[in-house]
Amino acid sequence: MVHNPETIQECIEKARQRLYQIANTHAELWHPEVIRQSMVLDELINEYNKAIRIHGKTTRDESPGIR
Repeated sequence: MVHNPETIQECIEKARQRLYQIANTHAELWHPEVIRQSMVLDELINEYNKAIRIHGKTTRDESPGIR
């Protein structure tokens, strides 16, 4: 399911914040919860990229995968 890029960007930001919280809770970045949330974030970024291909281009600065 492909949503509009703006909606996906909001989800990406929330998922990124959640990843930071989880990573700060665990001493190791390879902890299963950290990896699981990282995979969630990866999927959202992939969905965003797919939405951009379908709905139109965005500037590189707006891309949620670039930080």
